[in-house]
Amino acid sequence: MEKVTISAAAREGIGVKGALSKIRAEKNVPAVIYGGHKEPVSVTVSVKDLEKIVKAGKNTLVEATLDGAKELVLVKEIQYHVVTDNPIHADFQRVSMKDKMDVVVPLKLEGTPADVVNYGAIVEHILRELEVRALVSAIPHEIVVDITPMTINKGILAGDVKLPEGVELVTDPEAPVVHLAVLKEEEETAAPAAADAAAAPESSSTKGKKDEEGNLTKDAAKK
Repeated sequence: MEKVTISAAAREGIGVKGALSKIRAEKNVPAVIYGGHKEPVSVTVSVKDLEKIVKAGKNTLVEATLDGAKELVLVKEIQYHVVTDNPIHADFQRVSMKDKMDVVVPLKLEGTPADVVNYGAIVEHILRELEVRALVSAIPHEIVVDITPMTINKGILAGDVKLPEGVELVTDPEAPVVHLAVLKEEEETAAPAAADAAAAPESSSTKGKKDEEGNLTKDAAKK
């Protein structure tokens, strides 16, 4: 399994005003390493190392060196600044190569169903991630879903997705992942005859002429 190596440093000045700003100004990111029946540790990692992890893909195994000791971790979350989009914090979870763990894996659709070509059907991707359980060494970066055999009447559920060897599904197998939809053309409907009659102007032969105040004229009253 591909592994990214990074260096971490114990974070100092926790709770001190301006400490976090100083860390980020030095192109580092505050982070925490937790789990594995050990106490959480506050650390800093470089922006460059975080970029390496992101580039390697989701669920990439990371070997972090801290004070000369190495720990295997996975990135659980990276928080970004809402304006600059720069990383401002990262969470790392300790992992063991011997234990299975639950992770979320993105889905990638491949292929073109015949109904898309024949009937103009539209692919609606509903569930974009699956939660799975696997050994760290078997966790995939993504799961490819072949939608070529899909039809308008037959979509794909989570339980239909073919998982890599050693990977178990945690998501509800009945959860819809993707289906095809056909847009129906808007049909013009004729108004009922009664509505047409109500909307039509009054006829002098049946109602008589009215003056500006709505009273029958003398000529109409004589009829």
